[in-house]
Amino acid sequence: MGNGSSLDSSKTIYLSIAGKTEKIVLSRLCGSRDIHDLIAQAAGVSRYSEITLRDSDGALIPISPSMAKNLPSSPYEVTTTTPSLANAGDGEAFKQVLSQVTEQFTQSPNMDMLRVFKVDEMKLDLTNRINVLERRLELEGLKAVEIEKCRRDISDIKYQILNSQKKVIDFNNMRPMYYTGYYSALSDERKISLKRDVPLYPKYTLSQETVNYLKQPTFDIWDWEPNEMLSLLEHMYHELGLVTEFNINPITLKRWLLCVQENYRNNPFHNFRHCFCVTQMMYGMIHLCKLWEKMSREDLGVLLTSCICHDLDHPGYNNTYQINARTELAIRYNDISPLENHHCAVAFKILSNPECNIFANTDKEVYKRIRAEMLVLILATDMAKHKDIVEKLRSLIPNFEYNDSDNVQALKMVLIKCCDISNEVRPMEVSDPWVDCLLEEYFNQSDREKMEGLPVAPFMDREKVTKPTAQIGFIKFVLIPMFETVAQLFPIIDKTMVEPLRIARDRYEHMKETSVPNTSAKKDE
Repeated sequence: MGNGSSLDSSKTIYLSIAGKTEKIVLSRLCGSRDIHDLIAQAAGVSRYSEITLRDSDGALIPISPSMAKNLPSSPYEVTTTTPSLANAGDGEAFKQVLSQVTEQFTQSPNMDMLRVFKVDEMKLDLTNRINVLERRLELEGLKAVEIEKCRRDISDIKYQILNSQKKVIDFNNMRPMYYTGYYSALSDERKISLKRDVPLYPKYTLSQETVNYLKQPTFDIWDWEPNEMLSLLEHMYHELGLVTEFNINPITLKRWLLCVQENYRNNPFHNFRHCFCVTQMMYGMIHLCKLWEKMSREDLGVLLTSCICHDLDHPGYNNTYQINARTELAIRYNDISPLENHHCAVAFKILSNPECNIFANTDKEVYKRIRAEMLVLILATDMAKHKDIVEKLRSLIPNFEYNDSDNVQALKMVLIKCCDISNEVRPMEVSDPWVDCLLEEYFNQSDREKMEGLPVAPFMDREKVTKPTAQIGFIKFVLIPMFETVAQLFPIIDKTMVEPLRIARDRYEHMKETSVPNTSAKKDE
């Protein structure tokens, strides 16, 4: 899939725009923004317009490279919303702030004597005023394009001052002076309340072939549309006995899955399909390792539910960006796993809605345990903790006891980590498109970091990274050692998961050896 030409990997999508069917053809190199702009062009609207796609059942379709193909007979319905410029007062307020700050910097009679504490004072004042206006923008409904324009205006002023007063002010040590993002760091409260209910969530009858296939690590997650993925997740809860274990109302289970789906963003990689991918791998490992013989049903429920919730409302920019850019999330969580803490918060915000609380019928002590375990598991997906988590399990293996809760928790932490980064365990035609999606998200972040003067990780820089360089070290030093550790407890993992990883490593090493120098990075652009 990933090794063919862009023409061979093209995808045709049919759209219904104002009652007329349109066709667009996407190459495998198309990013989410490219697809959005292409749809906007087909609809004859501004590229800054909000675009929503729904299938024939009314389900929301993510605008991303992973969106499913469809047929002319069942086109995606396109709805567009033109950005509003109604709140001109807020725009004027921004202009006033920018004008005043420019005047402060450029007309100071003692510019050459400006002290660092004065610069910091002005920076703090500007930041506070911008934050107040930003909050008004969010509350009063201005669109992303307007916020982005304000951000660019602030950035332009920073650039002008930097070039005119380089000897006096070091702006690299003053970040963040201006608004660092056009997206809200926090989940949209309106998304927490369910937008569509169970009647619009069709019931699928799964064939026995699909039921068996779903348990395999070779499962092709690209073959399934959003509603189908919801039905497959629902099946997992029933098949593992979790609906009975937690006395889950089946309708509540459907509502919860719908609400979770709506709280994943349309990122190239960290989207609802990734959530499904991770959960399906956990479901496969539960069956391969027969974990019900070693763990309680409650443990299995915590594992599966943590996978489903582990990246809720991911903004598409990692913890390093959050911390370096001093985003609202980084400040809220004191630079400690800001994204993972946010995923947990959104997960339990959804569960706080009685219509979506799948654990509503458990007693208080059970719910308390479930919550505590989910927090531990989701926080364990922070790669900054990888070494410590894997080494702890490795140290326990010689005397591992399944009746020891600390031992079992250590295993569960490594299991969710395995599933979270398990794409290379899958067949190449399944794993390869995920690398494209991940690199697209990396490149989006590094481009933004360059624009904002932040440090850029080499593995995210489109000028430096290639597919082989991105994957070889990760497979050799992260994936294989971790899966080999689990294989010491469950030998079947060596054949079904470690061996495919070794094959993937060898394939990328061969790709690196045969690639033409200095051309691979350009191909990925």
